[in-house]
Amino acid sequence: MTARPLLVVDGANVVGSVPDGWWRDRRGAAERLRDALVPVAGDGLPPESGAPDRFVGVALEVVLVVEGAARGVAPLLPAVRVAATAGSGDDLIVDLAARARAADADRPILVVTADRELRRRVGAVGASSIGPRAVPRG
Repeated sequence: MTARPLLVVDGANVVGSVPDGWWRDRRGAAERLRDALVPVAGDGLPPESGAPDRFVGVALEVVLVVEGAARGVAPLLPAVRVAATAGSGDDLIVDLAARARAADADRPILVVTADRELRRRVGAVGASSIGPRAVPRG
C-alpha cells in the first residue's frame, strides 16, 4: 500500500519569498509557516495552488525543513513534522525525497521551493516540485 503523498517544504525558501520582515524573527516566521501548514496536512493543497491532482484535497504527510535560526521550531504532530539541520537544508530535502522514493517507488513526493538547483536535484530522485505560492505562509 502506498503511503500518503509527501509534501516537503523548504522553510527558508518559502519564508524568504515574501518580504514581510521575516528576517527580524526567523524562528517566529518558521513557526507561522508551520502553523499555516496544519490544514494542508489534513485537507491537501487547494486546487488553485497549481499542485498535481495527487496533492489536492487529500491528507498529506507534511515535513517542514528548517535550518539556521529556525532550527528550534517544534513539530505540530501528527500534522506537521519538522526536520532541522545544522547544515544544508537543501541536502536534507534531497535526502528526505530520496529516502521516501527508496521506501515506496509509487509514493507521490512534492517539494515546495523556488530554488532552481534544488528543483533539479529533487527531480533527479523522482520528486516533483512547485513554487512557494502553493502553500499558505501564515
